[in-house]
Order: sequence, then C-alpha cells, then structure tokens
Amino acid sequence: MKNLSVKYSSYIFEVVVEHAPNAIILIDGEGCIGYINEHTEKLFGYDRAELDGQHIEILMPVRFRKSHPGHRNSFIDTPIARPMGGGRDLYALRKDGTEIQVEIGLNPINTMEGPIVLVSVIDITERKNQEAIIKKQLIELAIKNKDLEEFTYIASHDLQEPLRTITNYIQILKMDLPDLDPIADEYLNAIDLSSRRMKALVRGLLDFSRIGTGRVLVSADCRKIVNDVLSDLAGLISSTGAVIYIGELPTLNVYEAELRQLFQNLISNAIKFKKPDLRPEISISCVKLDGHWLFSVRDNGIGIEPRYFDKIFHIFQRLHAQDSYEGYGIGLAYCKKIAELHAGKIWLESTPGEGCTFYFTISNLKL
Repeated sequence: MKNLSVKYSSYIFEVVVEHAPNAIILIDGEGCIGYINEHTEKLFGYDRAELDGQHIEILMPVRFRKSHPGHRNSFIDTPIARPMGGGRDLYALRKDGTEIQVEIGLNPINTMEGPIVLVSVIDITERKNQEAIIKKQLIELAIKNKDLEEFTYIASHDLQEPLRTITNYIQILKMDLPDLDPIADEYLNAIDLSSRRMKALVRGLLDFSRIGTGRVLVSADCRKIVNDVLSDLAGLISSTGAVIYIGELPTLNVYEAELRQLFQNLISNAIKFKKPDLRPEISISCVKLDGHWLFSVRDNGIGIEPRYFDKIFHIFQRLHAQDSYEGYGIGLAYCKKIAELHAGKIWLESTPGEGCTFYFTISNLKL
C-alpha cells in the first residue's frame, strides 16, 4: 500500500466513500450539494442529478430550514470536526415526505476552491424506535414491580393476622384446658409450631420484597461493614469458636445496609453449616477484575452437592431438615437479590465435606 500512486489512492478513496454504509454528502460554504454517494440516494430517495447543486436544506424538515443557514455559517467560521445536534434529536426529510431520525457528523475540508464540508448521515430511526419501546417496557415493568411490592406487602400483612389469631387461641386453649388429652396437646403443639413457622415465612417474604426499597447509595469501607457484622454475630462466633480471616477489602459506592445483610447471611451460614467436630474457619477476600470487584467467602463446613448450586438461591429452598439446621431458605435468596442490586451476581464452588466458597461481584456504583 505504501507505493500506491496518487491517482490510484484517489480511486480507492472514491470507491470507499461511494460504498460507505452511511450517507456521505459534500457541500460548499454556501450549503450547495456537490456530491452524494450511493447510500445517500437509497436513504433519501433522490437521484444524484436531483440533488446536485441543491441547498442542503432540501433534506431537512421545513421547520428547521429557516435557522439552518445561521448554524452552517457558524460552523464554516469555526471549522472543527464534530457531531451535530449536541444531544438534540435530529431529523431529515426524504423525497417522499417522510421524516427519519439521524445522527450527523461534520468534517471541514480545505480545498483550492475554498472550504467544503463532508457531511456523514446515519439513519437511527429504527434504533430510536427500539429505545422508545424499551423505555416504555421499563416504565411498565417499574409499575408492575411497584404493584407487586404493594401486593406482597398487603398479602403478607393480611396473612399474619389469621396466623396470629391461631397462635393466640392455641395459648388460650392451653390455659383454659390444662388437663388436655396428651394426644390433643400434641396436636395443638404441632399447630402452634406450624403457625409460627408460617408466620416466619410470611415475614421473610415481606422482607424479601422490600430489599432495596428506600436504599441509599454511599461510599463505604467494606472492611468496616464486615467488622460490624462480626460484632453483631459475636455470640454465635464465641459459642462455636469460629475464626474469621479478613483480607484487604475496598471502599466502594454501595447500598450499605443491603451489603451488610449480604455479608451477614454468608458468614452466619458458613458458621451454621459447620462440621460437627471441626471449628469453623472462614476467609473473606476481594480482588478487582474487569471493572468490578469480586468478593469471596470461603468456609470449611459440610459443603454442598453441585446439583443444588442453582436451587439454593431461590427463596424458600432448603437442603436440610428443619430439625438439623435452623432457617427457612431465605438468606441466599436475599444475597442474590442484593448482588443484583449492585449490578453483580453470586455463585458458589463446593465439594461435599470440604466446605464452600461463595463468590459475588459488585460494581462501584456512581454516587
């Protein structure tokens, strides 16, 4: 390519411009069209002869034509390559009278005969239509999410009332009928236990639906967040002899209350699902990867079989009997929702009997 003649280089340039995927138009300082490429003909519906020598305003909706010469002269006076519009929606007019939305680039060129402007036009009508559809869908989704949150709150609140009534009447029966038949007493205890568990599940559903509501984005030291969690779990840590190792953790823009809940759930789970004969050891670390932060919480507990890796992040999914390990299968669903709230995700690696490592990513959100 280095040895191409000027004539051949000029030919190559003309071929490239002629077959460019966007409309290319050359105009002089007076706004008269001197050249259009093939894509311009297709985009606007004109033949070359129809546009040759015409003012560029012919390709503009009538409402913009009066003000355009002033903008053109301003550009000629200060000829700097730039996109046109400055954030405003731009429209062009086709021969058949239809309007299209466009992006326009202006490039000044000095010639022996005076300045000319290379105008590059891209039809973005379809993109704008898709953006409008997506915007509408997002608004509709936001409305549906709000309605769902309100429904969940109302349903959860209303469900708790009859459960509370059941529990109260069980206590009244036991007080008024102290000499109940042992079998009847066993039935009442079972009903009471189920009612309390259902109440906890309803409360968990309510809390899950409200994660992120009223959230506040702040700059927070993740190490301090973890230390605060450990203070809250001091009793559990002391009773189990758990040892927690904390690596270097960053200061990030996060939803502090929600992130604290995420750490609390992972750490308390790591302690809860310990091996009976082994002191819990938990390591918390973080590295920066590709514009986000990757956290890990590693333990030496009982581990999880690979077939359950996806299941455990769904709400109310439990892998163990209630009498073996306490809980309602809500904590990891919280973690998933909180990670997604921070434009991240959560997953795990584990071998049964050899512990788990939970990973989650967080983007450093803009304040």
